[in-house]
Amino acid sequence: MPTPSAACPFPQAPDPMKVREAIHSATPALQSSDSVEKALGLLMEHHVRHLPVVNEDGRLAGIIAEERLMDADGPASSIGALLVGRPVSVPPDAHIFDAARMMVKHDLSTVPVAGSEGQYHGLLRRHDIFDQFAQMLSTRERGAILALEVDPRDYALSKLIHVIEQNEAKVLAVASELPETSTDDIRVTLKLNVKDTSRVRHVLEHNDYHVVAAFGEEGEELEELVDEFVRYLEV
Repeated sequence: MPTPSAACPFPQAPDPMKVREAIHSATPALQSSDSVEKALGLLMEHHVRHLPVVNEDGRLAGIIAEERLMDADGPASSIGALLVGRPVSVPPDAHIFDAARMMVKHDLSTVPVAGSEGQYHGLLRRHDIFDQFAQMLSTRERGAILALEVDPRDYALSKLIHVIEQNEAKVLAVASELPETSTDDIRVTLKLNVKDTSRVRHVLEHNDYHVVAAFGEEGEELEELVDEFVRYLEV
């Protein structure tokens, strides 16, 4: 009897939440030997502020920023001499959240994708990550969006979804923003499969969920809620 193989006999389906599936192949990396003039030209052509730099062996050498290039000695200078510190990157099998966190942490417009040995795979742009988030939040599905404020002591996702689904609505996507302090409310955004959320909003308020705004509904009331939401964001 043949010994079963440890490897999966079936091909793995692409995982849209993995970094490797969001790599933007049309934006090239720079070579360490490239000039400042060439680097600035590529940044302008691809509408980004950062580009990865690779060595001759295809390994990631670093990231060059537009500001760094502007401080160079001249347009003919080599960009390899401008690189400082260890290169920032995410592995190809990382979740798209990790790439977003890396972008925010280092204020990048692109983030390189590299393996454990530093081999360069490609890059992600901010727009690529936004597209993935849009899919996760079911933005292409019809329905309304509710923005809530919840006391951290009362927040339980299972309870929140139960309250909504007991009122003839389904939650298509949910996103939450943790409070900065223990006394602040949690901000929760819900995408529902219905456009008329009047009943859901009434029940949520009755259960001590403060509905800040509703989007995707019809009527003058929505405009008032949007104005309230904008004022809320400006606080």
